[in-house]
Amino acid sequence: MIYIDNAATTFPKPKRVLDEMNFCLKKYCGNPGRSSHQLSLKAAEAVYSTREKVAAMFGRETAECVVFTYNATYALNLAIKSFLTPNCHVLTSDFEHNSVIRPLEKLKQSRGIEYSSFSSDGNIDKNIRSSIRQNTAGIICSLASNVTADYVELSLLSKIAKEMNLFLIIDASQAAGHKEIDLCKTTCDVFCAPGHKALFGIQGCGFAIFKDNQRRESFIEGGSGSDSESLFMPQLLPEAYEAGTLSTPAIVSLGSGIDYINEIGIINIEEKLNVLTENAYSALSSIKGLRIYDSGSGILSFNYKDIPSSIVASMLDTEGICVRGGLHCAPSIHRKIGTLHQGAVRVSFSYLNHFSDIDCLYKAMRKIAMLN
Repeated sequence: MIYIDNAATTFPKPKRVLDEMNFCLKKYCGNPGRSSHQLSLKAAEAVYSTREKVAAMFGRETAECVVFTYNATYALNLAIKSFLTPNCHVLTSDFEHNSVIRPLEKLKQSRGIEYSSFSSDGNIDKNIRSSIRQNTAGIICSLASNVTADYVELSLLSKIAKEMNLFLIIDASQAAGHKEIDLCKTTCDVFCAPGHKALFGIQGCGFAIFKDNQRRESFIEGGSGSDSESLFMPQLLPEAYEAGTLSTPAIVSLGSGIDYINEIGIINIEEKLNVLTENAYSALSSIKGLRIYDSGSGILSFNYKDIPSSIVASMLDTEGICVRGGLHCAPSIHRKIGTLHQGAVRVSFSYLNHFSDIDCLYKAMRKIAMLN
């Protein structure tokens, strides 16, 4: 089986990730921060170690500003619902995922907020600045599209936000682990990402890196392991936002995934993903009737004739190739490229893919083309 659906979640995981997670489950998986016995303390140490690794990877000196969540969607909800005040306006890109759009739509109904998008084509700096309104409070933006790999530079977003006195919330779901990011040089208020995609952790862990330790509104309360006599959540991060038991095995897997990335080097990962994508583009573009949309950094999306993308993805599955068809939870970008009805077949690579996988994909699509 050829797995090229890594934009959804990476598979397989590096051996060291599986080994460390299994060791956690077998040897020390107590409840972190809830007891004083050895297993609980060891689990808490492992969680904090990963917190430090996340902070170091993305250029944050303070590990306490790293808040663990269940996934990037949870992290984005936490950030968005903490920062947005009633009747304000926020700006997004034109390729946002539903993890951004749906919370905004909910707040449009409950808090009267407004949101609009800037064009990611042409002069993005000019497009953003011309879209800012008098009541614009912030920018909420994905760094990369999960369908076309359209990309907005964090340095540009950070510069505009600072100059215009706007908060900046970043969805790095398709960039974290693919590109080098230094939040010390290109700051933002909250940086959100999942652990189970290009960071090679398992499902069940994401994070939000906050710029400061200031506590804002939260939307979930519960056990925190500290300050238990209070009726309210602790005032300091990360405990202020980490209600309930953390998923220690998932967090440990994320830490091991970061170790794996550091061994390889993020630049080497980015280079291989670019070459894989270029080779796939070259191979697939030779198939008559196949339309390729924008691609880059490990992601390539296409359609074959007028066949629904979900059917093409199913055909590839019968050939032993795992891709994703449909709208990819991102109708904004499909509306932009004109595929809202058909969707698109998405191929997404990880560092663990091989160039031979592209040959298999090409042969499978040639076979599908001959039969259709």
